[in-house]
Amino acid sequence: MNASPARSASVNIQPDRTTKTYSRDLFGHFIEHFHRQVYGGIFEPGSPLSDERGFRQDVIAALRELHVPVVRWPGGCFVSGYHWQDGIGPERTPVFDRAWRVTDPNTFGTDEFVAWCREIGAEPYICTNAGTGTGEEMADWLEYCNSLPGSRWADRRAGYGNRAPHAVRYWSIGNENYGAWELGARTPGEWGHYVAEAAKMMRRTDPTVKLLAAAVDDVDWTIPLLKAAGRYLDYVSIHGYWDHLNEVNEPSDYRQCMAFTVLPEAQIAKTEAILVAMDLKDQVSIAFDEWNLRGWHHPKPTDAEAIAARDLNDLNATYTMADAIFSAVFLNTCLRHADTVRMANIAPTVNARGPLFVHRDGIVRRSTFHVLRLYASLLGPEVLDSHTIAPPLEVPGGSVPAIDVIATRGNAGSSIIIAFVNKHDREPVSCKVVIGSGPINGTFDGTLLTAPTPDAYNDVDSPDEIQPVDTKVTVEDGVLTLPPHSVLFVTFPC
Repeated sequence: MNASPARSASVNIQPDRTTKTYSRDLFGHFIEHFHRQVYGGIFEPGSPLSDERGFRQDVIAALRELHVPVVRWPGGCFVSGYHWQDGIGPERTPVFDRAWRVTDPNTFGTDEFVAWCREIGAEPYICTNAGTGTGEEMADWLEYCNSLPGSRWADRRAGYGNRAPHAVRYWSIGNENYGAWELGARTPGEWGHYVAEAAKMMRRTDPTVKLLAAAVDDVDWTIPLLKAAGRYLDYVSIHGYWDHLNEVNEPSDYRQCMAFTVLPEAQIAKTEAILVAMDLKDQVSIAFDEWNLRGWHHPKPTDAEAIAARDLNDLNATYTMADAIFSAVFLNTCLRHADTVRMANIAPTVNARGPLFVHRDGIVRRSTFHVLRLYASLLGPEVLDSHTIAPPLEVPGGSVPAIDVIATRGNAGSSIIIAFVNKHDREPVSCKVVIGSGPINGTFDGTLLTAPTPDAYNDVDSPDEIQPVDTKVTVEDGVLTLPPHSVLFVTFPC
C-alpha cells in the first residue's frame, strides 16, 4: 500500500535527551453504579460464569490482560448520594439512588470492591461523597479501610471478616461538584473550604494516603480550590467526554471523532497552567480520572422508558475504529504530559461506553479494549523526546494532524518502542523516522490494530472483526507506511 506524496509525515526522536518516566496509573479504569456496570457486569451472583462471591470470572480474566493498575469507584454522579455504611456487613438494605433514579441493592460495597480489585491485580481508588456527605463520613470510611483493629470502624471491618486493613491508597474528595447536575454542587469558594476541612480529617486518619479533589480546567474554580486546599492534595481530578450523547444517542461519525482528538491536550495544558500559576506543579499532579470519547446516554425523564434507554449505551456497533483511534491519541497525549498527568481512568470499564461488553453468556472485547491492552503491554517505561510533522486531516470545522506518535525506551535501554496512530480513514501515510542521527533500514517486529473499514466493530456474533495482529514492518531509508485508521507499535533494537 503506497501513500500519496501529500500524505507524508516525519518523526524525529532524540534518545539522548531527558526522558520522562510515566506512571502506569495512566492505564487506569473506572466503575460506577450505573446501569449494568456493577450488577450484571462485573458482579452477577447466580451466574454460571461467576464464582461464589458473585464475581464474573470471564471479566476478571479479560481485565487481567489489560494489566489494570488502578480502579476508581463507586462514582461518578452516583457517589454524591451514596453512604458507604449502607454497603457493608451481612445485612444490606436497598436504597434509592437519586443520581440515576433506580434502587441499588447495596450487595456490592466496599469489601467487595477491594476484593475484586485484588482479583484483577489493581489498586482500589475510592471516590467519596462530597455531595450529601461530610468530611467526617469520608474519614470514617478511610478508618474502616485502612486502620488497624482498635477503633470503631476498623473493628467493624474486622468483625466482617477482614482483620487486615484494606490499605486503600487513593482517595478522592468529591465528583464534579462544580456542575449543576451534581447532587451537592458548590460554589468555588464553598468548595475550597469544604475540601480543605475534609482533607484535614482524612490526613489525620491516615497521613500516607494520596488525596485527590474534583477540579476543572477553569481558573475561577480551581484557583480557589488550590488556594484553600492545595497544600493537602496530591492530585486534581479532571474529566472529559467529547461526544456528548446524554440526551440524544446519535454518535458522531469518524471524521467528527477525529476532530475531538486535539481537545484533551488543550484541557491538560490549561490545567497545567493553573498549577504553574499557583506554584504547585511539582506538588500536585493531574488525574484524568474519567475519560472516554463518548458520553453516557441517560435522558432526563424519570419513567421506566427513559431508564431503559440506557441500553443504547450497550450497542456494540457504536464502538468502531474511531473509538480506538481517539483512545490511542488520548493515551499518547497523557504520555507526552507524563510529568504532570499521573493517572487516567477510562470510564467505564465494562458495559455502557466501556472497552469490555458483558452479556449473560460471555464478553466482547471492543476496539478500545485492544488499544488499552497494547499500551499497557508493549510500551517501554520512559517517554523519549520526539517531534512530529504531520499532514492535515480535514475534519468538520478545520483540520487536525493526521498522525500522532509517542516514543518510549525499553527496559535497560535495549530498544525503542514507538506507537504510531494514523487518523486518516481512507489513506495510508508515509512516515520518515529519524532516531538520533543514524538512518534506519530493515524489517522490525510490530503489532498492528486496524480493521477492514473505519466503521468496523466487534459484536457477540463477530467478536474479532477488530483485533491486533503481530506483523513485520519494513523500513527503507527511514520510511515506513502507516495503514489508514490504524495503531501500529514498532520495536527498534538499540
